[in-house]
This record gives sequence, structure tokens and C-alpha cells, in this order.
Amino acid sequence: MLKFHNYDIVFAEIPDEVSLAINITNCPNACKNCHSLWLWKDEGEALNEESLSFILGEYLSSITCVALMGGDREPKEIDSLAKFVKEKFNKKVAWYSGKDEISDEINLKNFDYIKIGSYKEELGALKHRTTNQKLYKLKNGEIIEDITYRFWKK
Repeated sequence: MLKFHNYDIVFAEIPDEVSLAINITNCPNACKNCHSLWLWKDEGEALNEESLSFILGEYLSSITCVALMGGDREPKEIDSLAKFVKEKFNKKVAWYSGKDEISDEINLKNFDYIKIGSYKEELGALKHRTTNQKLYKLKNGEIIEDITYRFWKK
């Protein structure tokens, strides 16, 4: 069962989007020097269609995207929630995964953005040109662009 720690409106996670970022707990990746250690624990409130509907009810008119931050332990549930958001609320959906490959258990048509890549301190996060992490823009279930460069300083 997916659980979340907190949520907030953010502007930096997905370029050109006002995103409602939902921080999902019980992360299985255990990346060395992770900046979100509190998300390793299996705690928080259930994240399901009911709780997501409640949260979105508060922010629907203020956002353009729902960013699911984590959930690598339950990719089928992530996929189900992404489909729910797109069908019921007509919002874009992003998924920040800490895995190095896109899970076979999701349907890319349910997502507009997917970030993959474990955090490797020596390579840096998305804002570093040397990062192994990638943020992809999708359309109709196909990756159309690697937009990782949008995080890099000029």
C-alpha cells in the first residue's frame, strides 16, 4: 500500500508546470547521502483514490501537474493513480522514480513526465550536467524528449 508523508505546490520539479508534489514513503532505493531520509520509513497516510481526490480538491484550480515523488516499491499502484488523475481530473502526471530503468509495470500513456535514476552523489542531482538522472517528457505513451538539460545552469 502506498503511503505519503506530505504534499506541497512546487515550481522546480517539472519545468513549466505548477505541480502538486506528493512525497511517497517506504522508498526501497536507499541511495547513499539521500536528501530525503524520512521517506525511507514505512509510515504516513494511505495514498489511494480517496485521499488523492481529497488533496486535489484543495488544489485543483492552482496546479497543472501532479508529481508523484517516489513509490518505487509499488509501480502498479503508481500507474493506477496516474491513470485516475488523468481520467478524473484531467491533469498532467509526473513520476519521480529512483530506479535506473522505467518499470515494466506502468503504462507510459498515463504519464506526461517520468524522472528515472538513482541518486549518485559523485554524479550529482538533476541540476548537474554529470548526473545519471533523466527527466523525460512523454506524449501518447512515447518519450518525446529528454528535458534534463532544463535543470542545468547556463
